[in-house]
Amino acid sequence: MQTSSSSSSLCAIVPVDCIFNASNQLAYPCSFNLGLLRGSRNLKVSRLKAGFWESIRSGLIKNNSTQVIEPLSSPQEEEEPLPEEFVLVEKTLPDGTIEQIIFSSGGDVDVYDLQALCDKVGWPRRPLSKLAAALRNSYMVATLHSVKKSAGEEANNNKKLIGMARATSDHAFNATIWDVLVDPSYQGQGLGKALIEKIIRALLQRDIGNITLFADSKVVEFYRNLGFEPDPEGIKGMFWYPRF
Repeated sequence: MQTSSSSSSLCAIVPVDCIFNASNQLAYPCSFNLGLLRGSRNLKVSRLKAGFWESIRSGLIKNNSTQVIEPLSSPQEEEEPLPEEFVLVEKTLPDGTIEQIIFSSGGDVDVYDLQALCDKVGWPRRPLSKLAAALRNSYMVATLHSVKKSAGEEANNNKKLIGMARATSDHAFNATIWDVLVDPSYQGQGLGKALIEKIIRALLQRDIGNITLFADSKVVEFYRNLGFEPDPEGIKGMFWYPRF
């Protein structure tokens, strides 16, 4: 998560390479000071408490015994995350307007809305074509939209993107959470926590247990409270940057 200003060229993708403790219970929403991941090179690496290297090696031959390798499934057989959408929060504003915060994992994100949200939290701009490609190639994209309507109305077109997080994955062992951001005017309400928890739940349901992310040092404690562990077993994140 990140505060509303950032000077890094990484713009929105900020990681806490963390591994999530699947034994921790996930509960949301709850009130928490939600910052947004700061694009900084001063990053901490975290991970789940389950044996990291053991899980990485789980697909390899053990004890020199022969294992039967199952044939790869066809694209039609691969289980993709099923999109879901529901009202996460509903409240009545002082003027009588009803506001709903809608969670969706359908990946329907307008890149212009996303760019505007990045601007609000102070992330450097990235090319829209690359933003679109990042969303398209993600394993899962979770969003939060605010919808306001007057009492008695059935629908309203006043729909605003106020939060997003996405995950990439090899569809088998590993997943990394990226671009966790919440509109500054909606921070501190447990919405970022809800986004992370929903993504973790969906990944665990698909037997993807190595879940990592990168985080600025200021929000390490936020992710630690969600079950992530910094520098598990002494493992450090390694980064390569172009030198030109």
